[in-house]
Amino acid sequence: MTIKWVQQDPLVMNGEPFCYNSRLTVRQLLEERSNGYDLTRILTDHPELRVVGVAAAFAYAAEHRDRYAEFFEADGSLAGPGYSEDEAAGLPAQYRIPGVVVTAGAPAA
Repeated sequence: MTIKWVQQDPLVMNGEPFCYNSRLTVRQLLEERSNGYDLTRILTDHPELRVVGVAAAFAYAAEHRDRYAEFFEADGSLAGPGYSEDEAAGLPAQYRIPGVVVTAGAPAA
């Protein structure tokens, strides 16, 4: 079975894109990241999420920059801590996006 990690349904969360198996929206994840939450803290606070699901949410934001413009820096990267190279190692290639999912020069976990 293929999981669609970011889903959107007009009858769920007022149509706001949300993460699979949660009531957490992409916007809420981006707010947490921009407030300094790293992957470990996000997964601790939201145990229903998965590493790949969080990466998919960040990638979704990159695909919809106009909707999430306030979370992007001038250089095109997402604000806040992203995945380290080690954390991103097991992700599918489409989610290993430098500056969006993977933070360049992030210390190894």
